[in-house]
Amino acid sequence: MAAISTPICFSSLVIPCKTWKTNSSHLFLGKFAEPHANSFRNNPCSLLSAFSATRIQPHFTVKASSSSSVGSAEYTEEPVTKVKFQKSLSLPGYSSPLSLLGTGYREKVFAIIGVKVYAAGLYINQSILSKLNAWKGKGAANIQEDSSLFDTIYQAPSEKSLKIVLVRDVDGKTFWDALDDAISPRIRIPTPVDESALSTFRSIFQGRNLMKGTFIFLTWLDPSKMLVSISGDGLPSGVDATIESENVTFALYDVFFGGAPVSPSLKASVATGLATILK
Repeated sequence: MAAISTPICFSSLVIPCKTWKTNSSHLFLGKFAEPHANSFRNNPCSLLSAFSATRIQPHFTVKASSSSSVGSAEYTEEPVTKVKFQKSLSLPGYSSPLSLLGTGYREKVFAIIGVKVYAAGLYINQSILSKLNAWKGKGAANIQEDSSLFDTIYQAPSEKSLKIVLVRDVDGKTFWDALDDAISPRIRIPTPVDESALSTFRSIFQGRNLMKGTFIFLTWLDPSKMLVSISGDGLPSGVDATIESENVTFALYDVFFGGAPVSPSLKASVATGLATILK
C-alpha cells in the first residue's frame, strides 16, 4: 500500500474584496440541497446510540508527529487561502498519527465577489485505508462521485479529524447559525438525543469571538462519537465538548463529504489523495 503523499488541492479564481458585510448565516457552511440517502438517515428512530455531551478536562492535544521531516516538508499549503496544514498530527492515547488526506477552502460569493471564509483539511488514521480495497485503481473523479466510499470512511471505527482554520474574524453566534442551518435539514426527525446534542454544540460557540487564525477541530472517534476542540492561539490543548449523537455527527460529516459539499475543493482534494494511495 502506498503511503499518503502530499495532497493535490484544487482551487478556483477568487476575486478579492476589501469590504464585506452580510448577515447571512449561510456564509460558513451553506444550506443543504437534498437529503443524503443513508440507512440510518431513513430510519433515525432505529439508532441505539445514546448522547453524552459535557465539558471535560483537557486531554486532547494535537502536535506534529515526530516522524515528520523538518522544515517546509512538514506542511502542505492550501493554495487559495495560503493556510499551512501539518502533514501529520498525533492524538494522545492512539498509537498511530493521523495523516493529511486533502485540503480545501470555503468561499461565499456575493454578486460576482468571492469571499474566502476558512480553509479545511481532512486527517485520517491510515487503518481506514484497509477498508477501501474495493476502490483500488479508481480515478479521482469516480471516487469523488461515489458516496459509498465516503460513507465507508465515516463508518470505519477509526479516527477522522477535520481541521478548520478561519481566514477572517467572525462571532461565535454567526458561526453556529451557519452550522445549524447546514446540520438541521440533514436530520429529518430530530430525536431528544439530537436536540440535546445540538444544544450542547451551540453552547460551545455562543458568546465566543472567533478571530482570524482560530483552529476548530472536529474529530470523529467512531461513527457515533465526536470531539470538538477550539483554539485561538495555536493548536488546542483540550476538548471543549464530546458529542455522542450519530444523527448529528453524521450530518456534520455529510456537510463536507456528502452529495452537496460546502467545500467542493476539499472533497476533490481528498478524492485525489485517495486515488493516489489506492493505485
